[in-house]
Amino acid sequence: MAFIVPKTEEISKGEEFLMMQNTIPAVNALTGRKMHSSLDLVLMPALNEEEGIGDTIIELKKHMHNPQILVIDGKSRDRTVYIAKKLGANVIFQSGTGKGDAIDFALRNSDSDYRYIVLTDADCTYPAEFVPQMVKILDENPDVGMVSGNRFNSHLHKEAMADANYIGNRLLAIAGSLLNGVTMRDPLTGLRVIRWEILRDWRPKSDGFDIEVEMNRFVRKKGYRIVEIEIPYRNRLGDKKLRLSHGFTILKRIIAERAG
Repeated sequence: MAFIVPKTEEISKGEEFLMMQNTIPAVNALTGRKMHSSLDLVLMPALNEEEGIGDTIIELKKHMHNPQILVIDGKSRDRTVYIAKKLGANVIFQSGTGKGDAIDFALRNSDSDYRYIVLTDADCTYPAEFVPQMVKILDENPDVGMVSGNRFNSHLHKEAMADANYIGNRLLAIAGSLLNGVTMRDPLTGLRVIRWEILRDWRPKSDGFDIEVEMNRFVRKKGYRIVEIEIPYRNRLGDKKLRLSHGFTILKRIIAERAG
């Protein structure tokens, strides 16, 4: 019998972070916040991702050492929450909507310090096997603030990204370079590893998919370099959520970042 996920309004209002049990009681001398036993925190916004979230979590656990995986659920009506919890992920429920709102909600509710933040999608499009390499780059290069996965390379298969999405991504990359001074092959990638010290007190303005371009600009304004590594991009498991209208929202954010 299929598990029925309770509607958001049926979930207890007191349900907050489900922190892992093995928390280290040490305190960061600089921030006064406790250090979590997991050095790295994975943030995974999700909305009706029952088809891909299980494989995504399993792959992350396979390739990362003791990560804390936090799923920020956007009022899913399927088994997303059940699968995530069953596989040991922590789940919180965002009060608003959109990817940017989910990331902001997670950052505002974090009471621990970490080493790095890993951002990935819940649809199994991004291979977790590249995360250790991304972490290694940050370990060895203190001037690098973020390492991101570049999908636009010889590994990209046409079936994984529609032509319209490909063209839109390339045009937005050019706009980001010209207007924000951030030159990236893949500025909208969903796979990133970022220093926690950069994001700890960040309060993003973006509610939706424009969060990536705001983050790119923020990292550069903090004085850090951004490094991209080539990754393959797989077919999405589940329904696509990115629409043409989101492209205009992203362009507006690029323009707003230039003004800011």
